[in-house]
Amino acid sequence: MAGSLPDNHNFSGNQATNNSFMEKESNNSFTITGKIVDVVSGQIFPGRVEVAAGLIKSVVPDDNAEGPWILPGLIDAHVHIESSMLLPSEFARLAVVHGTTATVSDPHEIANVLGKRGIKFMISNGGKVPFRFNFGAPSCVPATPYETSGAVLDAADVDEILSWPEIKYLSEMMNFPGVLNSDPEVMKKLASAKKYGKPVDGHAPGLDGEAARAYAMAGITTDHECFTIDEALDKINAGMKVLIREGSAARNFDELIPLISDFPNMIMFCSDDKHPDDLVGGHINLLIKRALKAGFPFMNVLRACTLNPVVHYRLNSGLLQAGDLADFILIDNPDDFNVLATYVGGQKVAESGKTLIQRVEEEVINAFDARRITPADLEVVALSEGIKVQQALEGQLITVKKLAKPRIADGKVVSDVAADILKMMVMNRYSAAAPAIDFVSGFGLTRGAIASTVAHDSHNIIAVGADDESMTRAVNLLVESKGGISFVDGEKEWLLPLPVAGLMSDKDGYEVARLYSSINAEVNGSGSALAAPFMTLSFMALLVIPALKLSDKGLFDGTTFSFTTLFE
Repeated sequence: MAGSLPDNHNFSGNQATNNSFMEKESNNSFTITGKIVDVVSGQIFPGRVEVAAGLIKSVVPDDNAEGPWILPGLIDAHVHIESSMLLPSEFARLAVVHGTTATVSDPHEIANVLGKRGIKFMISNGGKVPFRFNFGAPSCVPATPYETSGAVLDAADVDEILSWPEIKYLSEMMNFPGVLNSDPEVMKKLASAKKYGKPVDGHAPGLDGEAARAYAMAGITTDHECFTIDEALDKINAGMKVLIREGSAARNFDELIPLISDFPNMIMFCSDDKHPDDLVGGHINLLIKRALKAGFPFMNVLRACTLNPVVHYRLNSGLLQAGDLADFILIDNPDDFNVLATYVGGQKVAESGKTLIQRVEEEVINAFDARRITPADLEVVALSEGIKVQQALEGQLITVKKLAKPRIADGKVVSDVAADILKMMVMNRYSAAAPAIDFVSGFGLTRGAIASTVAHDSHNIIAVGADDESMTRAVNLLVESKGGISFVDGEKEWLLPLPVAGLMSDKDGYEVARLYSSINAEVNGSGSALAAPFMTLSFMALLVIPALKLSDKGLFDGTTFSFTTLFE
């Protein structure tokens, strides 16, 4: 059997493929029999779970009970719902199919566009479906002063948001230099979290040793940005929980999963950013399957996405204990870990790979006032024979800074397709402004251009392309639609509109996933070997992650945390 089970496991893993394990429902009450996984006690036993009025009425051992495995619902311990390009209600419709019943969600992305109004929108929409969204108060809006955002949340704003009962924690404190240097504004935000008794998430890539200990001593309790196991160990030894991340672009599972054997109480699973096509394919259940296949202890693995986040964030999610909310899933067996059904508050929300949550029609809110561009806006006069290039890496948020000899035509620096050095631009979406330009490698486009209004953290317009004309058309498609992702290849154009804050669609999640997947395939067909080119593109403007990034204000060196020049 994949993974090791507790010693008291003494029954077979027979699959259940029908509803014979469920007694007849009466007055919103029902009983399910099967193999009960108690993540609190660490026991697995045959028995029955009695549900009444949305709660677990009782959990009763019964040696004669037969049926599927009954587990607490799965929890994503850190995710930006906006990165799925779906409304929270649509995210829930797709996620429950894979056994996810709750998320710890940072609304940082929409807060950068719409401030408190955006956070309230997420809470309201998420509350319209049977799912446990646990939102945080964004700690860094904007993430840096080196980019233009649509909103600013100062310490007073953060204090107000933390006072809202729906807000469970202070979300990722990206300004770790501010923490280490006791920046007054940062200290006020941390003090507010302490005042309201809410935990603080970290975001400190590469921080280790004494700096990591100082970061933790300031009240930071987690980090999902560990690149190496040594960095993770330093943070664990400093008292921080490590979130093992496996998303659409950033993937640290293989590097960090060994920690779950020696530090099972300090580990949680998260996706961070999950694009819609990937969400259709799976969620936290995929991490469970990989961990069990690799032989890691079953109970350790399951607790990383059930008990540990519930305890750490003090979530109102059920753990299959008497009196708990009836949030649980049914699987066939740990070897295959196929989700048969998902329940939230005693309501069946998914069964046999199909969502049972109804769609929610929602208003469209946005902040978008960018101007159209022309190819002349993208011209770069050659000032020397050396340029700095940011190299994108598959599966990583970091980039590598390198020097290259540019391709020059008529005194202008242009994309060099043969050398995979392509022009990139970022342009203010909130008011008319000229684009900032640099060059990037790793995208591999041999023709055409891609553009997006999903560009962390301020979500300005970002584009990369093989020629200026294609980039211009790709950007102008987004200006006309007031948000989305686009691809231009010759005379052909593809567009996925994202009218909600320029980040999310208001359409059916499965249709959004289908359209996104088709555009992604077209991009791959134009030369890009990146698994998620649009997701990777979005992080090329993420200034808080080294080494070289681009904001709407210019080229930024993440190692010195200052602007730099394009030409050497």
